[in-house]
Amino acid sequence: MIQTAHQLAETVGVTTACTVLGIPRGSFYRTGDARQRLASTRIPRTAPGRALTPAERGRVRDLLNSERFQNQAPRQVWAQLLDEGIYLCSWRTMYRILETHEEVRERRNQLRHPSYTKPELLATRPNELWSWDITKLKGPAKWVYYYLYIVLDAFTRYLMAWMIS
Repeated sequence: MIQTAHQLAETVGVTTACTVLGIPRGSFYRTGDARQRLASTRIPRTAPGRALTPAERGRVRDLLNSERFQNQAPRQVWAQLLDEGIYLCSWRTMYRILETHEEVRERRNQLRHPSYTKPELLATRPNELWSWDITKLKGPAKWVYYYLYIVLDAFTRYLMAWMIS
């Protein structure tokens, strides 16, 4: 009986063969080398009858990338088209079409922060580049502080000016 199921499964599939012969699918899979047989005789999945044709998928993609909808998410495009009485496909299919072309990303034209490089200052002679610093110093009583402001020459490291306040 299981051998008959294996032969039938090659043409109509495992579930249908087991249902027709009245045997559990678990029994079918437990026998011998069922996995190896199934791997070699797997029936390719056919496209559903309602699937979009490549031309329709191209039309949807062109519509999503058109100037009118280029800054909107597929759900917004889908809703606007429904308001106009046009139904091309579901919003999830719109996402799938964009995903196959690697276009699922932020669709709005946004400003991006420029890449920031840390400035590198180089002094080649004295008195060319100065730097400054503020230091907090403890005072004579609790919660009393003095601030030391200094200006340094970057080349010689000499103190150019200072002030305590």
